[in-house]
Amino acid sequence: MARFGKRSRERLETCHEDLQAVMNKVVKKFDCTILEGHRGKEKQNKVFEEGKSKKKWPTGKHNQKPSVAVDVVPYPVNWNNTDRMTYFAGYVMGIAWVMLQNGEIKHIVRWGRDWKTDWPDQDKNSSTFLDYPHFELMNVK
Repeated sequence: MARFGKRSRERLETCHEDLQAVMNKVVKKFDCTILEGHRGKEKQNKVFEEGKSKKKWPTGKHNQKPSVAVDVVPYPVNWNNTDRMTYFAGYVMGIAWVMLQNGEIKHIVRWGRDWKTDWPDQDKNSSTFLDYPHFELMNVK
C-alpha cells in the first residue's frame, strides 16, 4: 500500500479537509505525490508569470487558507505521460464522486483539465488552460 512521504503530507495539510480526505483515500491504491497545496503571494505571482497559473495573488484557489486546490501527480512523476495523468485523474474523480455521494466530503472536486466538468470531453477541443496536476473544490465559501 502506498503512502505519502513527509513533504507530501506537509503540503496536503495546508489543504481543505475535503481534499485531504480524497487524497488520503487515493494514495492507498495509487501512489502519488503532492506537489503543492497553499501558495503564498510570491509563489503565486511567480507561477502566474511562468504561465503555470491563470491567476495572480490572491485570486487563485491555492491562495486560500486552507487551500481549496491541490496539485498532485502519480508517482514516479513523468510529465510527458499525459495518458497516465489522465488515468490518474479519472481515479481521483471517481473516488471524490463516491465520497461526495456517501457524505464523506461536502464539495464537488474539479480537475484542471476538465474546467467545464463535462468529462469525457475534458476541454480538449478548446483553448482552455490544461492543468493536469490540479484538483480543486467547487462552491467553497
